[in-house]
Amino acid sequence: IFKAENEHCNICRDTNSAPDFTILTVHALHQLYYDPNIDNKNLAQKWLMQAQVSPQAWHFSWALLSPDKVPEIQYFGASALHIKISRYWNDIPSDQYETLKSQLFNQIARFASGSKIVLTRLCVALASLALNMMPERWPNAVGDMVKMFQTESSDVDGKARCMALLELLTVLPEEFQTSRLPQCRKGQVRNALAQESGAVFPLLQQLLQPDSPVFISQKALKCFSSWVQLDVPLLDCECLMQASFTSLRNAELFDTAVEALVNAISQPDAQRYVNTLLKLIPQVLQLQEQLRQAVQNGDMETSHGICRIAVTLGENHSRSLLEQVEHWQTFLALVNMIMFCTGIPGHYPVNETTSSLTLTFWYTLQDDIMSFEAEKQAVYLHVYRPVYFQLVDVLLHKAQFPSDEEYSSWSSDEKEQFRIYRVDISDTLMYVYEMLGAELLSNLYDKLGRLLTNTEQSTSWQHIEACLYGFQSIAETNDVNYSDVIPGLIGLIPRINISNVQLADTVMFTIGALAEWLADHPVMINSVLPLVLHALGNPELSISSVSTLKKICRECKYDLPPYAANIVAISQDVLMKQIHKTSQCMWLMQALGFLLSALQVEEILRNLHSLISPYIQQLEKLADEPPNPSNKLAIIHILGLLSNLFTTLDISHHDDEPEGTGAKKKSTLQGPNPVVVVLQQVFQLIQKVLSKWLNDAQVVEAVCAIFEKSVKTLLDDFAPMIAQLSEMLGQMYSTIPQASALELTRQLVHIFANDGTHFVPVKALFLLVTSVTLSIFQQGPRDHPDIVDSFMQLLAQALKRKPDLFLAENCDVKALFQCGVISLKFPEAPTVKATCGFFTELLPRCSEIQPVGQVVHENGKVLLQAALEAIGGQASRSLMDHFAEILFALNKHCITYLSIWLKEVMQQQNFPSARLTPEQKETFSQQILRERVNKRRVKDIVKEFTLLCRGLHGTEYAAEY
Repeated sequence: IFKAENEHCNICRDTNSAPDFTILTVHALHQLYYDPNIDNKNLAQKWLMQAQVSPQAWHFSWALLSPDKVPEIQYFGASALHIKISRYWNDIPSDQYETLKSQLFNQIARFASGSKIVLTRLCVALASLALNMMPERWPNAVGDMVKMFQTESSDVDGKARCMALLELLTVLPEEFQTSRLPQCRKGQVRNALAQESGAVFPLLQQLLQPDSPVFISQKALKCFSSWVQLDVPLLDCECLMQASFTSLRNAELFDTAVEALVNAISQPDAQRYVNTLLKLIPQVLQLQEQLRQAVQNGDMETSHGICRIAVTLGENHSRSLLEQVEHWQTFLALVNMIMFCTGIPGHYPVNETTSSLTLTFWYTLQDDIMSFEAEKQAVYLHVYRPVYFQLVDVLLHKAQFPSDEEYSSWSSDEKEQFRIYRVDISDTLMYVYEMLGAELLSNLYDKLGRLLTNTEQSTSWQHIEACLYGFQSIAETNDVNYSDVIPGLIGLIPRINISNVQLADTVMFTIGALAEWLADHPVMINSVLPLVLHALGNPELSISSVSTLKKICRECKYDLPPYAANIVAISQDVLMKQIHKTSQCMWLMQALGFLLSALQVEEILRNLHSLISPYIQQLEKLADEPPNPSNKLAIIHILGLLSNLFTTLDISHHDDEPEGTGAKKKSTLQGPNPVVVVLQQVFQLIQKVLSKWLNDAQVVEAVCAIFEKSVKTLLDDFAPMIAQLSEMLGQMYSTIPQASALELTRQLVHIFANDGTHFVPVKALFLLVTSVTLSIFQQGPRDHPDIVDSFMQLLAQALKRKPDLFLAENCDVKALFQCGVISLKFPEAPTVKATCGFFTELLPRCSEIQPVGQVVHENGKVLLQAALEAIGGQASRSLMDHFAEILFALNKHCITYLSIWLKEVMQQQNFPSARLTPEQKETFSQQILRERVNKRRVKDIVKEFTLLCRGLHGTEYAAEY
């Protein structure tokens, strides 16, 4: 059925042609719509998709449009015509353009009074035809369409003709936006369409008269909305925009008029027409009464629409309008109207959905003001600083929680939307601080002080919470250490009557945001630390209290020794009572790690003993019991607690060193590190746990995580553990290989590669896991992509840190190379990426490591072949940069061989793709061989080549990728 036809057929043939194919299509459509069997439906859909793009579609489409067919079948016929015209334009002989055009006009006229969905698809098909013929073959397409439908026809009444014309004119710009026209033609067609707006706008103006039927006005507004997206000059839109503003008074036209105005105002080119923009402001301001009425009546749709218009004008053109200094009061009035929208009564998102639209406007306006030169900026700041102070008050009001009773009635989705809305407000306040500075903090402090000292009338917790939320928003991301109001704020916080979870949460987060300030003012720690420790016992404050304690312990650890015993005792108590969820327990252990880091070694050991002894006892008990799911969870939890504690327990203070100074600072610690002491004490217990759970990847991963995090934190201090850990890892991996063991081995190689004393057991471990992994490859590695991924990363790390490992007598470099080539063909992107990383580390070692050089010279052609197969279409396009790096490395370090290999592999027929010509292969080879310095250029060459290989070069799909 779908065999391609070599010669062009008559595309507008009599509708009775190809009757068999038409019958088959009708049958398939009946199956798709009415057959209850899902397999039959899927089969029919697949067949119909093929049918739409087949050469026979030119025939059966017309037959399916016949009056005796139901709308679903007619719709398919119209859709097939559109697909053929839009995607297979080059298949249409030029001498049939006019016939096709005439046929489509006739069908549109026939369906003007028929099915609307079929009419729309036919209009889209004619629009596609027009776009492909414009401007050379159909220079006045739009004007011709208007004339064609304005001509009297005895078959079609005037209203139906008018609606059909408006539908055609509406879909024409929409079809242009989604068309697959080549880029060079797209600009030509856009210009032609923009010029033809002169044939459309007068018609729309005529149809948008007050006495026009609503359905005609609505269609005309939609048509205008569609055309303005072609960047029609705003000046030419003035009359229709005026008509759109008038239409806002009609409830039935309101939504369509809003869309048209928003599209017109937000055109990128609109800012060139400042006078027109200035004329728009009074028209927008005239909507204020309608806006107030809508707000008063709870009409959220109307208030939302008017706000969209005001915000679109202000947000898109604030700089242009600010520059019209003589009109500053007019623009200020628009800004105040947007302020009204920001402060619209009600709680978002339950009683109002409008205020969130305005937040981006305030960013934009501030950016534009701050971008002016100093003198001009000062003038605008004089006018707009008071506006932004008012904005802060409005935002704090909008951020307030509703009453407890109302909040409890909200759905979880509404609560989540409100949370996100408050985050947006927080971001806005943080940004506004850049303009208002210290005065804003003083303003908030005075407000909070008045709320807390107001004895005349009761103050709601919501007001206090919102004010604190403002402080928190600013302090979280801005440096407030210089502010003279923070001591007063710290002093006020203990005076807050915390009777509500939301208020308590914000108090916690505010304290956490001020942790850096507390580090500089340690005398104030005692004012707030008791609040945090008290909150630890409340499960409802789990996230805020634990994260705040962690921040304080991280930032203020050197000032916390006097409080350490109390912090550890309370933390231990809440951990034992299992008040917090797993993730918060892990944070709490990290907090304690920071805290203990600042203590004396004896105190650390004493605290560690009391802190982890209960868990060690529990682990001993679990290790004696038969494995079961609940035991597994408990074991993983305990191991996770230890991991997180050791992650931050850094008595050598590596975490205090500036980034980039290197991680190899030698420890000055006298005696073993407390973490090492604890690990040595529990090592046998961990081995016992492993012996029972060696088959379980999660338990093994949890065990490895303890040592991996300890190694990362302790660095050289971990040295006493190296021998026994390497031995345990080797035994573990030899018994049941798992990726986590390879990850830990990689860390050991990274940190101890250049430590002559301690690297001996690490080297032995590396060679052992390499041997075991090679045996996995011999058995078939396909089921272990995680192991292959980690193994390739380990090899890359070894080459980077200790390349002479590959000189070891029992290191089979050739086998490793072959494993890499196999791994390049894995479907998992992370595995392929890691493998490419291995080769880009290996190839530069050709000259310095003789076994590597020999293997590459003997087997490099196989690597090249694998890389080119991937580029030819075997691998995801997202990985092309990584394969390009392999080609770049081959060219840089094996240039003589590469030129020979390229010539040989490219001579293979249909390699790396059947779509390539010999000339394209030769061009690619020469381009690659020329680039030995510019890696970015090689990546671009590979991207271009892979598109050619996949048949995507020059397509819209490729451009969007």
